[in-house]
Amino acid sequence: MKAKHILTAPFIALIRFYQSAISPFTPGVCRFTPTCSQYSVEALREHGLLKGLWLAVNRIVRCNPWGGQGYDPVPPKKCRHKV
Repeated sequence: MKAKHILTAPFIALIRFYQSAISPFTPGVCRFTPTCSQYSVEALREHGLLKGLWLAVNRIVRCNPWGGQGYDPVPPKKCRHKV
């Protein structure tokens, strides 16, 4: 197993628990697509623990009536190779 997966797996499990056990009983109020919880899972998988958590927290903070709305995908990982 990769180290990135070992570090992010507990956080993804917590988000999945929220999605299956808590979210169905709350009103759907996320202003973005994908939802903030799905965005968080994608950010953790794509960028790892530190940057993934940073992106997730930043997204959740922006999810309010004054923070915008619409399609907001996880940014792609930047390529570090020089051409």
